Amino acid sequence: MDPDAREARLNALVALAHELGREDRKLAILGEGNVSTRVPGGMLVKASGRNLATLSPRGIVECRTAELCAMLGRSGLSDAAIDEQLLASRVRNDDPKPSVEALFHAYLLGLPGVEWVGHAHPVAVNRVMCSPRAHEFARRRIFPDEVVCCGEESVLVPYTDPGLKLAEAIRLRVEEHVERRGGPPRVILLASHGVITVGSTSDAVLAAMLMVTKSADIWVGAAALGGPNFLSDADVRRIAGRSDEEYRRRALNL
Repeated sequence: MDPDAREARLNALVALAHELGREDRKLAILGEGNVSTRVPGGMLVKASGRNLATLSPRGIVECRTAELCAMLGRSGLSDAAIDEQLLASRVRNDDPKPSVEALFHAYLLGLPGVEWVGHAHPVAVNRVMCSPRAHEFARRRIFPDEVVCCGEESVLVPYTDPGLKLAEAIRLRVEEHVERRGGPPRVILLASHGVITVGSTSDAVLAAMLMVTKSADIWVGAAALGGPNFLSDADVRRIAGRSDEEYRRRALNL
């Protein structure tokens, strides 16, 4: 990648992290959450323990994704062995350690059309993810903009130990979605954990994260009033396929 293009992508990743880390949005605090973007042969990903709101370019690590993806399916790896492989995947040995969740970032960035990934722990979404109705939230839609930004349905991953096991669980559920829907999801919900959003642009990742958070806030409020009332599957398909909505997605860089 041209050095100027790489720097532009690095700066855009830092900007995405700052948007996700804004305190008023209640998406992440302290060292929660992470972001990544694809580069030739690998990815740029947040280092372990860095704060999204205050992330600087020095808190971004370039990793070789092939080395990380090769770990998927290797059962029995110890935590120490996983840490060793994470460090070995770095392009520059003096960079900080990548987040252990770099494993699922490496997998997701290999999906068709996925160039950017964001992960956060929105308070509104986790109200639902920590409830017995998480599956219903993932499967159904309640208003049109949710369909436009988050897709026709989300992937739900049962609670899994973060790291290699979580990356493998995400791969399994995403592959099921791809087989059923013909393409990757825009939103991946992690039970008792948080949210991952993916897209071809950083704007798409941010829009999906903000919209799934708005959806959860509305969903919980509607549930308190005896709902929510869900859109029919036919209405969801109609909204997803409307030419004017596709035009709006392009205009918004989604």
